[in-house]
Amino acid sequence: MDLDAVPQEGNATLAGHAKLMYARDAQGRVVTTTSRGWEAEEIVTTHAVDALVAQAGAARERVAAGLASPLEYWMYDRRMDVALLSQTSGFWQWRVRRHLRPRHFAALSGNQLARYAQALGLSVATLKELP
Repeated sequence: MDLDAVPQEGNATLAGHAKLMYARDAQGRVVTTTSRGWEAEEIVTTHAVDALVAQAGAARERVAAGLASPLEYWMYDRRMDVALLSQTSGFWQWRVRRHLRPRHFAALSGNQLARYAQALGLSVATLKELP
């Protein structure tokens, strides 16, 4: 993208902040510049956040019904999916999926719960229940 083509429309999801982007200057060199974002980016970001909020709501209902562990709710509430939670907690993805089931979550050790709590930015006590 050329330096003069960097979008500056503004993006409400950036909350007035600018972000760093790479662009080509007049001499063809890659340089850094700031962008206030653009409308298409705002629409996509808002749509993605709305989907995660809906997933967290559905997970909350499953947890309340005893069909899922609180880990599932907190994963979506913190804007994560199984792959991202796996990366941040250090558990294999298949283990994260297993821990989303109440029976397996209840059997987690204190060390395993602490790893999830740290990855989600929560205390272990908070992780174990719904807000």
